[in-house]
Amino acid sequence: MKVDRLFRNIIIGKNRYIDSFTEFKQVMLSGYFAGIAMVILVINCSLEKSLNAAVAVYVTSFSLLWISIVLHRHAKHKAANYVLLLTANFTCYVFASSETMKTGIFVFFVVIAIGAFAVFNHVNRTQAIFFAFLGFILFCIASFVDFRILPWREYSNQDVILIAVVNLATAIIASGMAVSLLINLNFESARQLSENNRLLVKTNAELDRFVYSTSHDLRAPLTSVMGLINIASNVDDVDELKRYLRLMKGRVDSLDSFIKDITNYSRNNRNEVNKEWVNIKALSMEVWEDLKFCPDASSILFDVQIPDEAKVVSDKNRLKVILANLISNAVRYHDKRKDTQFIRLRYECTANGFYLTVQDNGQGIAEEYHQKIFDMFYRGNESSQGSGLGLYIVKETLEKLSGSIDLDSKPGKGSSFTVSFPVKCIG
Repeated sequence: MKVDRLFRNIIIGKNRYIDSFTEFKQVMLSGYFAGIAMVILVINCSLEKSLNAAVAVYVTSFSLLWISIVLHRHAKHKAANYVLLLTANFTCYVFASSETMKTGIFVFFVVIAIGAFAVFNHVNRTQAIFFAFLGFILFCIASFVDFRILPWREYSNQDVILIAVVNLATAIIASGMAVSLLINLNFESARQLSENNRLLVKTNAELDRFVYSTSHDLRAPLTSVMGLINIASNVDDVDELKRYLRLMKGRVDSLDSFIKDITNYSRNNRNEVNKEWVNIKALSMEVWEDLKFCPDASSILFDVQIPDEAKVVSDKNRLKVILANLISNAVRYHDKRKDTQFIRLRYECTANGFYLTVQDNGQGIAEEYHQKIFDMFYRGNESSQGSGLGLYIVKETLEKLSGSIDLDSKPGKGSSFTVSFPVKCIG
């Protein structure tokens, strides 16, 4: 892995990154080709008996190959490929036209053609065809036209065999790298297509369910309010009118909460993940400030066992959505029969990330429902409060943050949700 990192830093640059997986692989292959070509030049240079005539070719070719790598380091990848392939083709021609074909020098024209199709993407396939055709033309010139830049070089039979073995071995390695890249890119494309199809099926199913459930859950409070308005319009007693107004407010609050859940769901799918240092205790208290005045929260002890200095690198808004849903669920499903009701938050920072636990001694959840509660619009029973989106949003948000969630719960005992994130943390 250290060697791969070293080559990556040489070709792309230490603090430079390429977002596209395909482009990254193509740039790395182009850089490897330039490196291999440099090694071939050094080997051939060591076998030269009369270096004076060829020194200009070696120096020029080596310099141009290095320039192609420098261009990659400056994110000029297309220009780097042009320099690489032009240099490789003409260098190959110079040597092919000045030595016997028994050395196998011509095989590099094939390698260059394969490499051209590997380092250029589908959009730039015209350039790949051009360089492949250029290599063929130069091969024909070297084979049939009596013109050479370097003087003819004679090799002994032993040297011819050695050079042929080196050339063939190098050509096989370089061709294998190019073909391997093409296979990997096809595999990655197929995997991505399969994943996109899976997500599309999931999205379509969720969309159907979303439309059905939202239309029902949006209409239900409105229908209830309309009914209460009709009843209240025929009531003269002030106390009775106030009671109906409180009922209307409750239905409106329920509708408002449902709309907030839909908004959180939409933002989670649409917005990019932002990373910043987040104070976990301060964020937890911020969530509780929004919930503590709810009627159900007045008798609950909120116990935050998190150090003041505890901080993590994550998306603050998404973390808040996760905490808000877990804590509001603990409030909503507390057990009124217990003398002491509590919600306890615990935090642990490790070398692999951090863990955050939201524990309560509320009603608890039967084991057969532990997986179902994370489904969209799932409600344990008809009397269940809430939109049925809360824990689903938690699960989807955790996926965005590369996190996970574990549940430990028993009816009558309470619940403990533990979320974990593989990110930097302190405290």
